[in-house]
Amino acid sequence: MSEEATVQQHGYWPPGLPREVVYRGGEKPIHEYLFDNEREIPDRVAYIFYGREVTWGELGQSVRKVAAFLKEKGVGKGDRVGLYLQNCPQYPVAHYAVQMIGAIVSPLNPQYKDAEVEYQLSNAETRAVIVGEDLLATVQRVKPNVPGLAVVISTAYADYLPEEPALEVPAFLRERYPVEGDVVDLLSILKDYPPLAEGEPVDLWNDISLMTFTSGTTGRPKGAMLTFGSALYKTAASMMANQVEPDGCSLAVAPFCHIAGMNSGVYMPVYTRRTTVILPRFDPETVVRAFEVYRCDMWYSIAPMLRAILDMPGIQERDLRCIRNNPATSFGIPVTEKLADEWKALTGCQIHEAAFGLSETHTSDTFMPKERIRWGSCGIPMPENEIRILDIETGAPLPQGKSGQIAIRNKGVFKGYWKRPDATAETLRDGWVHTGDVGHFDEDGYLFFTGRIKEMIKCSGYSVFPEDVEALMLRHPAIRQCAAIGIPDEKRGETVKLVVVLHPDYGGRVSKQELIDWARENMAAYKYPRTIEFRDSLPATGAGKVLRRLLKN
Repeated sequence: MSEEATVQQHGYWPPGLPREVVYRGGEKPIHEYLFDNEREIPDRVAYIFYGREVTWGELGQSVRKVAAFLKEKGVGKGDRVGLYLQNCPQYPVAHYAVQMIGAIVSPLNPQYKDAEVEYQLSNAETRAVIVGEDLLATVQRVKPNVPGLAVVISTAYADYLPEEPALEVPAFLRERYPVEGDVVDLLSILKDYPPLAEGEPVDLWNDISLMTFTSGTTGRPKGAMLTFGSALYKTAASMMANQVEPDGCSLAVAPFCHIAGMNSGVYMPVYTRRTTVILPRFDPETVVRAFEVYRCDMWYSIAPMLRAILDMPGIQERDLRCIRNNPATSFGIPVTEKLADEWKALTGCQIHEAAFGLSETHTSDTFMPKERIRWGSCGIPMPENEIRILDIETGAPLPQGKSGQIAIRNKGVFKGYWKRPDATAETLRDGWVHTGDVGHFDEDGYLFFTGRIKEMIKCSGYSVFPEDVEALMLRHPAIRQCAAIGIPDEKRGETVKLVVVLHPDYGGRVSKQELIDWARENMAAYKYPRTIEFRDSLPATGAGKVLRRLLKN
């Protein structure tokens, strides 16, 4: 580690936690950890899907069979393969089959529509796609416009449902959809193909295994190229820092297509040998029931999920005392000490902010020390991870307490954007990822995220970060969620508009002007919102991140 990485050296560091990452089974791709599990614990349960148990032995054999099929069809090292699926057992099968042959996983959000799917498949020059039956029609409509797309594999979620489900199954999982044209059924591959014995050799720290599309700091989504080593490093570092015990049971609800959901639902289970209960979407009752049935001891969640469970009628009579490790992320609703106290009273588990991170760094760049939680912060840098704060205008490093652009360097950062050398040069400089995010370190080396440069609002020459306005406004008891955006102003350049979702019991009881007056009293004059709009909900990604750009339309 360089002498410039002062945060870990001079800030707080948990007693007993190594500063260097120790890999449980050595430095190798995570799919090789999967095959270790297949060989050493074949009868232990890897995944549970509404009561259907998939063992490590079955998972390993399924991966090998799909890999054999793809290889036979000419898909090879470096080819991009789209995964367009809901959370399901087929997802890790497909993910690791692609990586076993040295190809590159390119996840697509199952909420994407035709234009978004066509854009990503075309941009990535996708060779093959593995798709849920519910989404197959979209792929077939855009396929004529994706000339390189040669292989389409579809799968029915119902193929992995048990005869007597242990949890209530959403109707869409039971549906059967018409499969027409040149499409291969995944189930037929699992029945007919012999397993591939050996995978493609890869260069752990240089060969690309994942191309996740992200807007980065500017523009349309771009393919961020991450190596096999990126996944290994961040998985191992996260498990160490967050004290994840092996061989337990986790609940996976966050979308696997999203980098955080992928870490918790695809990589972490294999690396730690934990059994993982898969749910394709969040439903409070089903999540609570999953805890009661399977006694899951770990769950990566987002704050709105916790709030929804806490607000369930009769929740105090339910048994959630099995939860011991619950990192949570602030999306729309912040992870506050008050929320944590409520959750602990219900479950006995202390939640904490999960991490700061982005797709270009395989996320999880910080962690929150459980013995010293600092509310409002993102925690401290992961082992072997350097974070700097840079002056937004000059790029010069700033001292603790000063706010600027967050820059990150570690051996797992991305190799660049697919066929976008211009965007790569702007974001990746001398191994440092310039995140486009703004924050500062406190005196103990805790990182505080305060906004995004590209979403910065310029009011009368002052820089206003939406997250700052939102955090302040969420202190008002009437506001459940809010999002701040900039709108044109002839005199001030821009002014702040706040889109608000009220708590149900405040509907009709608080006016827009009352909120503006409260804001004027509680924040700087240049910053407070001049305009308020009430809405029933805010547009958000599948992972729950509010899409401010859609509020400007």
